[in-house]
Amino acid sequence: MTRTRWLAEYAWLPDHAEPTADVLIETADGRITGVTPLTAGSTPPAGVEVMADAVRLPGLTLPGLANAHSHAFHRALRGRTHGGRGDFWTWRDRMYDVARRLDPDSYLALARAAYAEMALAGITCVGEFHYVHHDPDGTPYADPNAMGAALVEAAAHAGIRITLLDTCYLTATVDGEPLAGPQRRFGDGDALRWAERVDAFRPTDDHVRVGAAIHSVRAVPAGQLATVAGWADRRGAPLHVHLSEQPAENDACRAVHGCTPARLLADRGALGPGTTAVHATHLTGGDLTLLADAGTGVCLCPTTERDLADGIGPARRMADVGLPLSLGSDSHAVVDLFEEARAVELDERLRTRRRGHFSAAELRDAATVGGHAALGWRDAGRLAVGARADLVSVRLDSPRTAGVPPVGVWFAAGAADVTHVVVDGRPVVRDGRHLTVDVPAELTAAIEEVTS
Repeated sequence: MTRTRWLAEYAWLPDHAEPTADVLIETADGRITGVTPLTAGSTPPAGVEVMADAVRLPGLTLPGLANAHSHAFHRALRGRTHGGRGDFWTWRDRMYDVARRLDPDSYLALARAAYAEMALAGITCVGEFHYVHHDPDGTPYADPNAMGAALVEAAAHAGIRITLLDTCYLTATVDGEPLAGPQRRFGDGDALRWAERVDAFRPTDDHVRVGAAIHSVRAVPAGQLATVAGWADRRGAPLHVHLSEQPAENDACRAVHGCTPARLLADRGALGPGTTAVHATHLTGGDLTLLADAGTGVCLCPTTERDLADGIGPARRMADVGLPLSLGSDSHAVVDLFEEARAVELDERLRTRRRGHFSAAELRDAATVGGHAALGWRDAGRLAVGARADLVSVRLDSPRTAGVPPVGVWFAAGAADVTHVVVDGRPVVRDGRHLTVDVPAELTAAIEEVTS
């Protein structure tokens, strides 16, 4: 049994409004076995021995962060889509240019580097919303799940866990136009064939779980939504769906089905406590009630939503009606869960012209335990006995955090302030450096491969 003791200068424990100073965290075989706040002057309570070789974690130690919504190949678009005017739909054309260039080898290289960048940012688990399934002309590879397998392998190389949200993507529009051009590689023909392919993919590695996704009401016909939802329900797997990201999506759904996308999903059995709606930017009041009644969560991706000019969702109203919140970096315009978390609060200020909507503890929970729960890892995201031994330490002495109280990290720190990352008890990042991946060099090479 592998045992390690970690002595955190500060640690943010569950149900604490603020961090606690001098906390001894004990781990064994990937689990937290002890969490002991020490008395003043680092004197341990009776019966607790602090070993001389305990690993010191300077700054503030948090549970591992969970990136609940990722499209790994979008990392190649960073800094390349910002010139000129446009909207989500013009950006999407640029995204398709990268999608058509991917193959299992290039996807492995790009995802490995992208996931390693996430590890450097304190992310210990990623939800990969995966729809690039087949050859560019739509023909399945010899292994129909080769692209998904590449993503699973990439996460293993980067040292983080992954929930592969295998995405059903069948049509181009709400009224059923067929997939064309680069979209052809996304499709399986129908939901039954999608389910057959996903059923055949059963990785046994400890770092991976397989879930399901409905790309959107544009991409899965109404009559086939229940097939995808039923697959997830039978497997006890998470189900994610892009929901009301764009007003045009809502308008098209009303024109074809006479209802909002949320109502369509509810009527077809696709909302429930295992479902996470991604974005949910343009919900009606009735939509909020539908999601709340179903126990459905929402994954907010503020840096992508602002980068693509999507809009600002009603985050506080979501939380007030009981929707569990999680966070994602989505298009990877930014990979920084601290930025995503504070953007939930700051965007709400822009929307309402009022300050003070979310506490620091609420933002912490969205970035940690909320994201892990949305991805099916309910034993992660808390510094508590029995939880997975995921530890993320953040500097309190950088130019950004100097003089900031530990509770203020969500409004001051960024990914560059992460110094140490431990995933399931294994060090992955030390002193701000990934232990196995040269992240800048690998990102440069992988992005050049799919963009040049």
